Amino acid sequence: MLTTVIGAYPKPSYIEITDWFNAKGGTDTEHPTKFYNNEINKMGYKVEELFNKATKEIISDQEECGIDILTDGEVRRENYIHYHCRYLEGIDFDNLTEKVARTGNYKCWLPTITEKIKAKGSFLVEEWKNNQKLTSKPIKITIPGPMTITDTIANTFYNSDQEMGEDLADAINVEIKRLVDAGCKYIQVDEPLFARKPENALNFGIKNLERCFKNIEDQNIEKITHICCGYPDKLDAIDYPKAPLNSYSKISRELDESIIDTVSIEDAHRYNNLEFLKDFKNTKIIFGLIKIASSQIESKEEIVTRIKDALQFIDKEQLIVAPDCGLGHLTRDLAKIKLKIMVQAARSF
Repeated sequence: MLTTVIGAYPKPSYIEITDWFNAKGGTDTEHPTKFYNNEINKMGYKVEELFNKATKEIISDQEECGIDILTDGEVRRENYIHYHCRYLEGIDFDNLTEKVARTGNYKCWLPTITEKIKAKGSFLVEEWKNNQKLTSKPIKITIPGPMTITDTIANTFYNSDQEMGEDLADAINVEIKRLVDAGCKYIQVDEPLFARKPENALNFGIKNLERCFKNIEDQNIEKITHICCGYPDKLDAIDYPKAPLNSYSKISRELDESIIDTVSIEDAHRYNNLEFLKDFKNTKIIFGLIKIASSQIESKEEIVTRIKDALQFIDKEQLIVAPDCGLGHLTRDLAKIKLKIMVQAARSF
């Protein structure tokens, strides 16, 4: 059974970027983009050398753990959303706007859309090409989706989230096409907002997700979307806000009928009623089996048991094993311990 990771990985201490996982106040920080440029400048002329060193360590860790489909750990990013936004026209990172985000969970100062969103020069392609040279295993690229970006950015230009999402999707599509041309086979667009706002996902979110992959004809490209249910603000947080438990079942049939090849869901932190997996006739499932915000270490036996639970509703060939979400809350040692146990469990099948 194949294994993968979702995106983020613990940053080495010498990468001095204030990201969502180590910001004051946790992931719901008031200023998610405020410090990035100054911190990059502070790292000086060695910034690329340090990023490359960190990426090599992160990829090596995943290889050591036995992961099949790797990521670069999103090591260059202050968070998985705004890094991509820095490479889009129409988004102002100097004039920030206060906004209530994540369906009312917190307030923050966010970059502001001031004009039509368009793609600029390529940025992920060189990252991917350099990272792929470090391993013989495939490197997956992760990109924030239109609906999720919409929720985590301020807007003074568009009349509706749907319209904004269409232009975001078109801009993402430009970069995805560049990645495909470069040879990248695993492309993941993250849409956790699908779980928090399933009605919007049905009304226009899935359509805009498909728009991200418009005119991608290569059948070898794995079109992936990741839909988690919400991060806590710190490790071992209790009772943090999450998306409704029935969100996946509300959107499962429409996702299966879409052009998306693989849907990534979380299940470790909070077990789902897995009957909705029966809705996926054509789609593979990346199944979250590792808690990403808990220092508790899962046993091989409990992971194997949960895989067996899933296989009551979905074929073995459709299932890919992974953590719930990114691993940025964990220490490097804890991340490796959890991943090694997860891989051992997957190899039981």
